[in-house]
Amino acid sequence: MNKTRQIRAFALLVTMLAGLLCYGQDNDKILNRAYADMKRVHFGFSVGMNFQDLNITNNGLVTEDGQSWFADVPSHSPGFCVNVLGDLRLGKHVNLRLSPGMYFGNKVVKYINAYGNPDDLEPMNYRQSQNIKSAYVVIPLDVKVSSLRYHNMRPYFTGGVMALYDVGKDRPDQLRLKNMDVMLTVGLGCDFYLPFFKLCPEVKFCFGLRNVLERNRPDLQDSPEMMRFTESVKKVMNSMVVLTFYFE
Repeated sequence: MNKTRQIRAFALLVTMLAGLLCYGQDNDKILNRAYADMKRVHFGFSVGMNFQDLNITNNGLVTEDGQSWFADVPSHSPGFCVNVLGDLRLGKHVNLRLSPGMYFGNKVVKYINAYGNPDDLEPMNYRQSQNIKSAYVVIPLDVKVSSLRYHNMRPYFTGGVMALYDVGKDRPDQLRLKNMDVMLTVGLGCDFYLPFFKLCPEVKFCFGLRNVLERNRPDLQDSPEMMRFTESVKKVMNSMVVLTFYFE
């Protein structure tokens, strides 16, 4: 499934959930949790899925033996995320939200030798792959801007930054990524006021700000057949799409 289909699936899921929760509310005069938004501070938690990606810039390096390797992440697998939430009310429509947690996922990088032969008796001379698993400790800080409440729903959008640190073990693979990164985030969602809590489905798009490629690879000094992959890549930037369900 490509990224466009994933985003469409997210949007469809949120739309279906909104329809189910809002069905019959137009004529419902009872407001659930009428004073929930007046609290100065409140807490919650979230669970969800993340789809991690890498934006890879190749430099077209040709090695001494005539190989030129290009890397890409052609598909994405869903990962799992869980967060705790602290929300500070700044105004009638504005909240500041801190939601530290853990994101688990993986990226499968595919390598193609542009000058290789697909029918080579040794397939690794033409095509290779690498599964980069990650276990991120994340600290997102967002500003949430909400619309007016309509019955038992209230749309909103968010913007902020997210620091992350990968606590996974380093392995001597083709590419190694730096453990730390900072991402800009934008998202949208909707608060649904249920009798005992608020359910808030949210889609967030995250864009890395740093080149996370680790070019210093002393572990590969004696393995030029592995080092050529690092030398063939100029820049690697993280990106991510996150579908989250907050319970507040």
